[in-house]
Amino acid sequence: MDAATKRAEARHILYAKPWVCSLPKYCFVEEMMKATALLKKQHRKVEGMFATLEKGKGDLSAALSQLANDLAAHMTIEQTIFYPAVRDIDPEMVGESYQEHAMAELALKRLIDTAPDDPTFAPKVTALKELIEHHVEEEEHDLFPAVDKKMKEEQLDALGAQLLRAFEAASEQGYELLLPEGFATSADRDQTPTPVRPHRTKRTSGGRSRRVAP
Repeated sequence: MDAATKRAEARHILYAKPWVCSLPKYCFVEEMMKATALLKKQHRKVEGMFATLEKGKGDLSAALSQLANDLAAHMTIEQTIFYPAVRDIDPEMVGESYQEHAMAELALKRLIDTAPDDPTFAPKVTALKELIEHHVEEEEHDLFPAVDKKMKEEQLDALGAQLLRAFEAASEQGYELLLPEGFATSADRDQTPTPVRPHRTKRTSGGRSRRVAP
């Protein structure tokens, strides 16, 4: 089975798999956690992983694998479930979030391909961390409050349960299957294209035409 087929199978499992919690540490408290609270909790966990990597001690390869798995799973559930569900609340911010994911994913791939004893490893950890911090700040200060205000409590709880199930399934797949190869990103794959209005053509005095913004 080639890599593309494995990834397609993994995405099928991600959405088709029934609810069976095999990761109790995620299920004990979060089963009824609203969507935004669940995503914030995952943000805090990722911040702790960055702190471990920045210390430069212990098994850095294992720490990086854990970070990659959690980040890939977190981005997957946001891109495929959360963002589509809240897009109408703030289309512009959701669109920017997909692009920020794409940039972070490329930085993550570069870090994964770097040995912990390489002199560029630590700078790449810092670069990825700063991308994630900027993204998280915008989500938690702008997008999440808007979502909490617009959606009903029961909707947030139901969305949180769906995100939790998908996160567990994605975590079991691992970043190797969740992240596309090369310069392709899951964010570009998952984002629904935004319709682009055609440019209008304006006739100038010399008989020539030029495009103007819609």
